Amino acid sequence: MREKLIVFIIIVIAALAGVFGTLYFTSNDNKVKIVNGDGKNVTITETNTITDAVDKIYDAVIYVESSRRGRAVSSGSGFIYKKDDKYGYALTNYHVVEGADAIKIATMSGEKIDAEVLGGDSYADLAVIRIDADKVSTVASIGDSTKLKIGDTVFTVGTPIDSQYMGTVTKGILSNEAKTITVSTESGAYMMEVLQTDASINPGNSGGPLVNINGEVIGITSMKLVTSEIEGMGFAIPIEVAMSATDKLEQGKEIERPYIGISMYDVNNVAMLYRNNLKLDDSIDEGVVVSEVEEDSPASEAGLKEGDVILKVDDEKVSTSAHFKYVLYKHNIGDTVKLQINRDGKEQTKTLKLNKVMGNN
Repeated sequence: MREKLIVFIIIVIAALAGVFGTLYFTSNDNKVKIVNGDGKNVTITETNTITDAVDKIYDAVIYVESSRRGRAVSSGSGFIYKKDDKYGYALTNYHVVEGADAIKIATMSGEKIDAEVLGGDSYADLAVIRIDADKVSTVASIGDSTKLKIGDTVFTVGTPIDSQYMGTVTKGILSNEAKTITVSTESGAYMMEVLQTDASINPGNSGGPLVNINGEVIGITSMKLVTSEIEGMGFAIPIEVAMSATDKLEQGKEIERPYIGISMYDVNNVAMLYRNNLKLDDSIDEGVVVSEVEEDSPASEAGLKEGDVILKVDDEKVSTSAHFKYVLYKHNIGDTVKLQINRDGKEQTKTLKLNKVMGNN
């Protein structure tokens, strides 16, 4: 009798342990909760999911294919941000459509459509394309990247590699606050303000949306640092930067930026310093050297000369040529700025009025 009682107690304890164990893991794991299981079929409900957010943006995302003379030259992603009675308008990266004479897009339903590039800007890496309005099923909701905090969930939707992976979703977090990075291109280096994420971004994702947990676009994926030492560093153009350019791009207008009319190189460019027989003061470790001044330009009118070293723009220090452009482009055409320069070891201040860009800087 005593042995039967012991066996009964063990069975009761085991049963209670199972019940409390299930309750423990159900209440403490906010990712998966078992709803029903009959030994063969198990139904689970995820409470930590981005399904609703993905559904909100998914059909607004497109695959963009660019061709020239009948041959495909590049591809990427994009998304519909606006629709009127006649057309749907999509944003993508400029480098996705650059140099193309024909554009086709594919919707998430698989339909292929002819598209038209309305305008683009290489510096901002943005382009607007349009399609017929009746081909648009969903328009993306636009969010606010400035409300994001480091660690917030974000995800991408796009077409990495090629069209067979169209509709790929990758999830991550906002890895860093908005920051500037230097981008090198054939036309020179420049700086861009970007959002950093660890969501996987691959070739083909370019131009697609970076989305918050509410399904709102907060950035446009643009590039990825790819080296053997670096993983999980993707970048996106803040949506506010992109949307501020859409009005002009839709009309095919250039985004005018100020210029002063100089050619320049970084102060740490030893080869250029040697070529120009220029020796700088040892205290100068940042800035840009003027190598040429255009005639009748704001720089020439202000008295800038070859060999001058630009140290500051309106009290903001300048580190490199790319940084100089970034600082200068914060201003509007017609603004007056002060440049602090070093000439022959002595510092001077030059005041000039910015004109619209029509040269190197």
